[in-house]
Amino acid sequence: MYILHSVDALNPLKGTALTIGNFDGVHLGHQALIRRLLEVSFTDGLTPVVMTFWPHPRQVLFPERGHCPLTSREDRFALMEAMGVPYVLELPFTHELASLEAGTFVRDMLIPMCLRYLVVGHDFSLGRNREGSVSVLKELGALLGFSVEQLFSVMADAMVVSSTTLRRLIAEGDVAKAALLLGRWHGFSGEVLHGDGRGHSLGFPTANQHRPAVVLPAEGVYVTQASVDGRSMPAVTSVGRKPTFGENELGVETFLLELDGSQNLYGHTMRLEFVERLRNEQRFASTDELKRQIAADVRAARQVLAGRSLSGSV
Repeated sequence: MYILHSVDALNPLKGTALTIGNFDGVHLGHQALIRRLLEVSFTDGLTPVVMTFWPHPRQVLFPERGHCPLTSREDRFALMEAMGVPYVLELPFTHELASLEAGTFVRDMLIPMCLRYLVVGHDFSLGRNREGSVSVLKELGALLGFSVEQLFSVMADAMVVSSTTLRRLIAEGDVAKAALLLGRWHGFSGEVLHGDGRGHSLGFPTANQHRPAVVLPAEGVYVTQASVDGRSMPAVTSVGRKPTFGENELGVETFLLELDGSQNLYGHTMRLEFVERLRNEQRFASTDELKRQIAADVRAARQVLAGRSLSGSV
């Protein structure tokens, strides 16, 4: 897959089919857009292009709100490549780009790539103040030589699939429902770090990771799948602040159910995927009480994961 950062880098293409969006999460709605893009491109002999932006527009336009993405930039690209996308046009998002009128955006950014077919989502618009509605784009297409297709919203579990809904579900800890909208488990990758050693002393050694730069599930204990060096393993993960030990910094600790205790994972990259929430984070009166609860968490996690594949699919 080619990742380009200017329209000029796409030349010379004789005809393109395009879809545009942030694609944060590459959820079921985004997947429907990409599948339709690839289908139209194959049928009409066009080159499929996914146009996206970096940084996320909200990080540029509303930095005070502290927007946190659903997926890392690297994960977005990997998911698109796995779907068969040959070209991603990732435009640098700036205030200048945001200020362009819809007509100017179309003429300056889309027509030079020989646009012939535009596929957009149910709530799509572009240009300054979102003035480029689908009806406006169809008028421009009739003048400039491209067709516009708008897809219906995608539903899952009686909900419209959207990045906003997913961000809320994950922030609430409902990772099982979020997986239905994503089409996979929510997760992230990060380096395994040295911790304080308490897990080892309790008989449940943990792999520690920094808080990721993506939406993290609400504080609590989760059934997870961990992948290290190509090996997937069932796990239990705590997202929290270790209240039993009076700590305040938010961390991510994972106990790998099938890891040989002699294996050293420090410095390795671990992929963590959240399957189901087990319970809230709790403060325990003693380490013995904590150990009993961790053992119960492990038993519960094994029951949840019984019969599931380790592929990261729902």
